[in-house]
Formats: sequence, C-alpha cells, structure tokens
Amino acid sequence: MTELRAGGGQEYRWALPSVLLGDGLEGRPVRRSTRDWIVDVAMFLVACGITFLSLVEMKPQPEPLLAVEQVTGALACVAVWLRRRWPVALSLVTGLLSSYLELVGGASVVALFTVAVHRPFKISGPVTLLNLFTLAPYVMLRAGTDDERMWALALGVTFVLLAFAWGIVVRARRQLVWSLRQRADSAAEEAKRLERERIAREMHDVLAHRISMLSLHAGALEFRPDAPPDDIARAAGAIRTNAHLALQDLREVIGVLRHADPAEGDPVPDRPQPTLADLPALVEECRQAGMDVRLDLRAGGAPESLGRNVYRIVQEALTNARKHADGAPVTVSVTGGPGEGLSAEVRNPLGVRHGARLPGAGAGLIGLTERAELAGGRLEHGPAPDGDFVVRARLPWPAQTSGEGDA
Repeated sequence: MTELRAGGGQEYRWALPSVLLGDGLEGRPVRRSTRDWIVDVAMFLVACGITFLSLVEMKPQPEPLLAVEQVTGALACVAVWLRRRWPVALSLVTGLLSSYLELVGGASVVALFTVAVHRPFKISGPVTLLNLFTLAPYVMLRAGTDDERMWALALGVTFVLLAFAWGIVVRARRQLVWSLRQRADSAAEEAKRLERERIAREMHDVLAHRISMLSLHAGALEFRPDAPPDDIARAAGAIRTNAHLALQDLREVIGVLRHADPAEGDPVPDRPQPTLADLPALVEECRQAGMDVRLDLRAGGAPESLGRNVYRIVQEALTNARKHADGAPVTVSVTGGPGEGLSAEVRNPLGVRHGARLPGAGAGLIGLTERAELAGGRLEHGPAPDGDFVVRARLPWPAQTSGEGDA
C-alpha cells in the first residue's frame, strides 16, 4: 500500500478512504505509481488472454459478425486502460456488449473486478447482478445445444462471481491495511503528545523552582537596597548559584532530548532525577533563601519513580508557597510505607505576602494533578478549615517492589 504525498510529482492512491476505495473519483485523471502500472499491465494481459482463448474456441461465424467481434474485442481490451478512471461505466458497457458479443468477455471480467475493488457494495452489487443477467441473452442466442447452454451458463456465472469475490477480498484487505496504518499513526501521535507533555512537565518542575528562587533573591535586593553588604553579597551569590543551576538543568534536559531521534521514533530517555532522599536538601535550599520550612519525613526506601514523583510534588508546592505566601511558615509532611501508600502534604497560611507577588500561570497545580494521576494516585489542593492552603497527594506504594529504593 502506498501513501498520498504532496510533492514529488506523484499521486498515490491508497492513503485516504476516498482515495483508497475510489469513491467519488469517477472521471478524474489518475496518476499511476509503479505498482499501479504493473497491475494495469497485468489486467490488460488477463483481458487479452481471455479474449484470445474465446477467439480460439469460437464457432465459425459470418464474416461481418466475426469482424464486429474482433474489432469490438480489441477495443474492449484497449478500454481496460480506462478502468481506473471510469470503472462503473466500463463495466456497464462491456457487460451489455457481452450479452451477445463473445470477445468482450475478458474486458467485462476485468472491469467487474475493478468495480468490486474501487466501489462499495451498493454499487458493485447491482453491477454484478447486471453482468449475471446479461448471461441469459448470450446463452439463449449464441449457445447451440442444451448441454452447451448449461456449460456456457455455468462458466459465465463462475467467471462473474470469481471476479466479484476476488475484488471484494482485495478491497477488504486494503481497508484492513489502511485501518491498521491509521491506528499505528494515531498511536504514534498519541505517544508523541504524551512525550511532549512529559517534557513540558519536567521543564516546568525544574525551571519554575530555580527561577522563583532567582526572583525571590532579586526581590529582596530591590526592596532592601540599604541591606548590609554581607546580606547583599549573600543574595547575589544565591542568585548566581541558582542561575548556574537553572542553566545546568536546562542543558541537561536539552542534552537528553538530543539523544532521541524523532525521525526514527526513539523515545526520550530519562535524565538523572532527584528522589525522596533529596527532600532534605531541597528544604535546606529553601531555608537558605529565607523561607521558614519544617520537614517531617517519615518514609524511606521508596522506589525511585515514587520518590521522584513525591519530590516533584513537594518542589512545586514550595514554589507556589514562595509565590503566594512568602515569609509564612510552610510545613512539609511525607509519611507512608509499602502496602499503605505514600502521602505528601504541604501546608502554608493563606494571605501572607511580604514582598511583591510573583507571576504565575496556574499550570503548576494542574501539572501536579496530572503527575499524581499518571502515578496511579490522586492530589487534592485548596483552603483547609483552619485557614491554611493545603496540597495533599497520595500515591500507591506496592507491598512488594522491584528495583532499588531511595534509602
């Protein structure tokens, strides 16, 4: 099966349903591929072969009738080259002519096969019935004895039904191949979409944290121009460090993307990821940036994928706390174990903001929800009755896990 292409000067027929089946293309010019030319030559030779066999077996005829038979048979064989452009018209004309003229039978069989391949049953079925009905005049007018009529009728019905059945099988096979190819293309597009979403989530999780840290320290310098030189130097050093880490993270992500070949459909490999054991370092980094963070970590030995998801959820929750409640105390609790699941909760007071509010697109919580759902868990966020804003995630932790943990 070939595909329809916009360039290259060739039009391939089997890429889309209407083109695959030929529906609605009656009378339009057809550009044949190499495969189409081979098939057309084969169909022409089949029509000529059946016509030649009919000519050999033909009974002696009057000269005028024999001349009409030969001319009509030759023209019918030549008309086989038009079977892609006018399949129904060719089948109807050759079918009607074959009701009396014997040498048109070869072209009639090929035309009927073409209709069965390129037209739906609502068209090919009536055309086949017409070809069957035209056998009656031929048997009555051209056959001699009763035995000859029976043999002629049986042979004609066999040829018509074989051509129709063969065409239906070819059409069904092409539909199946096209359907499988469409499914494969859809699956590939879905895989690309999921990979793009994963990359976007990873970029957001990595860079949002670093850039928020930069904004936090830069805001401190802006609102405290009279700060002691040591504080200014510490803030400038933090800005430089976080900018360097942001560039390093971005370079790692881009490097990982370059390892994959989109043309070959290679998946994007995973870059080195933080795990649950890196949570204390994340909290300490936030404390050095001026946040009041309390960590309650009562889980260890979690699988790497589970620990990575919890780390990213806590990281994004801390980033949101810096944006919307800078200066307020933040409590991070991670508990759980094998068989009971792993829970992570980040809690901070609402409405507390000491500096300028950092801009946000609202995509962080959406990404966290998607991450938790992809891991088979759930995530809840919103105001709590005590006035705090809570982000709470619960992820499954199987009782028996394969692979190494974080501890």
